[in-house]
Amino acid sequence: HVQLVESGGGSVQAGGSLTLSCVVSRRTYSHNCLGWFRQAPGKERELVGVIYTAASTTYYDDTVKGRFTIELGSAPNSVDLRMNNVKPEDTGMYYCAAGPDEVWTLGLCLSTISEGDYGQGTQVTVS
Repeated sequence: HVQLVESGGGSVQAGGSLTLSCVVSRRTYSHNCLGWFRQAPGKERELVGVIYTAASTTYYDDTVKGRFTIELGSAPNSVDLRMNNVKPEDTGMYYCAAGPDEVWTLGLCLSTISEGDYGQGTQVTVS
């Protein structure tokens, strides 16, 4: 299994910015699907977005489109979630995720990411 460790969470004021990072270990060349989920208190975990790394193509939920960006990090085997113009409703635990092995399209990444591995999460609080 792929192992994921998130960092970068914290408290931020509405309208501010925050960047979360995730280091992915045991990832092979065929692990092309990475993403971020979040879970607000009392709510179910929801998808924030995914990146199909082989083509650097992305998908975002409508609630974050235009404000959040998922991109490969500067560190090897890492993926970042850049959050701009954050809102109080962005508050929650953010989880990095790696989809199943041998995912070869963005569409398949989107449909299977929830079946993969997750990190422990990092808390984001927007006030």
